[in-house]
Amino acid sequence: MTNTVLIIDFGSQVTQLIARRVREAGVYSEIVPFNQAEGAQERLSPKAVILSGGPASVTEMGTPRAPEWVWASGLPVLGICYGEQAMVEQLGGGVEGGHSREFGRAEIEVTADCPLFEGVWSPRDRDQVWMSHGDRVTGLPEGFEVVAVSEGAPFAAIANEERRFYGVQFHPEVVHTPRGAALISNFVHKIAGLPGDWTMAHFRTAEITKIREQVGTSRVISGLSGGVDSAVASVLIHEAIGDQLTCIFVDHGLLRASEAEEVVEMFRGAYNIPLVHVDARERFLSALDGVADPEKKRKTIGGLFIEVFEEEAGKLGGAGFLAQGTLYPDVIESVSFTGGPSVTIKSHHNVGGLPERMNLKLVEPLRELFKDEVRVLGRELGLPDAFVSRHPFPGPGLAIRMPGEVTVEKLEILRKADQIYLEEIRKADLYNEIWQAFAVLLPVRSVGVMGDSRTYDYVCALRAVTSMDGMTADYFDFSHEFLGRASTRIINEVNGINRVVYDITSKPPGTIEWE
Repeated sequence: MTNTVLIIDFGSQVTQLIARRVREAGVYSEIVPFNQAEGAQERLSPKAVILSGGPASVTEMGTPRAPEWVWASGLPVLGICYGEQAMVEQLGGGVEGGHSREFGRAEIEVTADCPLFEGVWSPRDRDQVWMSHGDRVTGLPEGFEVVAVSEGAPFAAIANEERRFYGVQFHPEVVHTPRGAALISNFVHKIAGLPGDWTMAHFRTAEITKIREQVGTSRVISGLSGGVDSAVASVLIHEAIGDQLTCIFVDHGLLRASEAEEVVEMFRGAYNIPLVHVDARERFLSALDGVADPEKKRKTIGGLFIEVFEEEAGKLGGAGFLAQGTLYPDVIESVSFTGGPSVTIKSHHNVGGLPERMNLKLVEPLRELFKDEVRVLGRELGLPDAFVSRHPFPGPGLAIRMPGEVTVEKLEILRKADQIYLEEIRKADLYNEIWQAFAVLLPVRSVGVMGDSRTYDYVCALRAVTSMDGMTADYFDFSHEFLGRASTRIINEVNGINRVVYDITSKPPGTIEWE
C-alpha cells in the first residue's frame, strides 16, 4: 500500500481504534508491535508514524521505545499518551511518575495555535478529552512547546513544528474525546499531507491482484460458516480466480431459522460459486448428546467440523490453499506486543489447525480489515445488505445459546423464539442500532397458566447489546412496550416457553453470549 501510516504499538488496549480513525480519514494504516517496528520502515515505506499508548512506564528500565529511525526519518510523528512520553524521554526531555494521575474524562485548555488543532480548537478553548495515565511529562526536549494543558498534565499537548513531531497525553482515538477523530485527520492530512483516497474500491482491486499472484493456477477451498466474514472472503476470491475456488458449507444443524437455505441459494444462485453443501446435522447432534459443559460443547463442535471439512476436502483433492475470513483484530490479537507467546486466535478464525493437518497454504484476503470495513467490502462486491448487515453469530451457533444439553426439541423452540424476536426488532426499525440481539433458552422451567391449564415450560431470555467493537458492550434500552410485544408473541406462538425475561447485564462484567 502507498501512503501508509505506521502505528507502533506499545500495548494499549485501544491501539486498534487509532487505525480505525486513520482509515476513516481515507488513509491506509497498519499496526506493528514496537519490537517489530525496525523492519516495518523497509516493508511499508510509511509516510507518517503514530506511537500508541501503553501500560508500561518510561521511567523504568527495559520498557518499550520507538526505534531510532523514527526520529531520523524526517517523517511526521504523533505520540499518544505513552507514545508522547516515549517521544519526550528519547529526545532528551523529562518524564516522572508519582504525580497526580488522570483517568477518565478531563478538560484541556488550548494555549497556542497548532496545525494539529486547525479548524478544531483555538487558544483559550476548553474541551473534553479522555485521559489514562499515571506518569507525566515534566520537561520538554529542545524545540518543543506546550500547546495545551490540563489540571493533571501541564504538557497535555506538545509540538515541535519544525520537525513535525507532536504529542498528546490524552487519547484522541476514543469516542470519549469528541473531537479526537478530527485531530487525527489533521495529522494525516494537514501535517503529513496525505490524500484521503484509500477506498474499499481500491482495496478490492489491489486484493484481487494480490490473490491472483499468490494462488496462481492452484485450487482453493473455503470453509463457509454462514457468517459475513467467510462469505465476503469467498466472493472476493471467486472474483479473483473464478472456478479455481470451491466452497464447503458444513451444515451442523445449529444455525438460525432458514440460514442454511439462504447461504446455499446465495452462493449457488446469485453468485454461481462452486459449493459443496454437507448436511451433517445428525452427526453433530449425535456427538453433542449428553454434553452440557459449554467448553466441551465448543470443542466437540470444533473438532467434528474439522473432521467433516477434511473428509469433503479430501474428496475434492488437489487444493493448494485454504481460504479463511481472518480479520485484522484477530491478526493483532495473535501477536503479543512484548514479543512473548502469542495469544490464542478465536477458534472460528483459526479453523482448528486445518492448514497444518492438510498441508495447505492460507489465503486471507480480509486480514487487513476491521469488521465494519468487511461490511463495506461486502456491499462493494454486491452482497445483499440484509446479509452483510447481519449481527455477529458464534461459530458453535445455537448450541451456546442454550445452557445445558443440546436437543432437537430445544433447538426448534429456540429457533422460533429467536426468529420472532428478530422480526419484532426489524419491525421496530431497531436492527441496525443494535450490535447483537438473540434469544437464549434457559435450562430451567417455570410454572405458568395458559387458559385454565397449568404449564411447566422453559424460560426464554432475550439479549440485545450496543457496542463499537464487541470488546465492551451495554444492554440496549428497549421500551417496555417493545418487550411486552416480543414476550407476548413468543409465549403465544412458541410451544414450550411460558416465561420471557430481558438480560440487562453489560460487558464487563458479563459476556455478550451466555456461554
